Amino acid sequence: MTNRTKLWIAEAMKRLMNKKSIEKIRVTEICNEAQIGRPVFYYHFKDKYDLVAWIFYDSAIDTNIISSESAAHHMNKMRNDFLFYKRAFEDSSQNALWKYIVEYFTNRYTQEAKRILNTNTLDPQILFSIKLYCYGCVGMTKEWLLHDNITPAKTIVEMMFTSMPQVLRDIYFK
Repeated sequence: MTNRTKLWIAEAMKRLMNKKSIEKIRVTEICNEAQIGRPVFYYHFKDKYDLVAWIFYDSAIDTNIISSESAAHHMNKMRNDFLFYKRAFEDSSQNALWKYIVEYFTNRYTQEAKRILNTNTLDPQILFSIKLYCYGCVGMTKEWLLHDNITPAKTIVEMMFTSMPQVLRDIYFK
């Protein structure tokens, strides 16, 4: 029931974001659109930015970060939800989605490297490379999503994997 409620609230937020920017949306509007009370909203999310991050998380959680097919599938889902991501990427607040996405993928790549290398700690250079790669990929995803209606997602993902620092390619693609 909890996940269904979150999805219901998320759909309300997406409908609102089809009409206006995140900054102009109030929690009260989300509650009205979802036909829920404020306590229900705050039971599931701490604020509207937490909701936007959850929408991304819910769509990305099953993505295999080292599979070009899986990553391209996720990017196509983003493109299919263009207006939501356009508005989310336009937000420049301290809770901006792009920052959450960088942190999310930095954590995913870090955990995957630890799993592959069978270690609890990573060399500072590897950690730096992961963060640099994630910043670059999020930036290029934003550019692709907002300004490139031609290049297929699979091509973008393959270009990202090709541009990955060698130290990371040696870990993820042995």
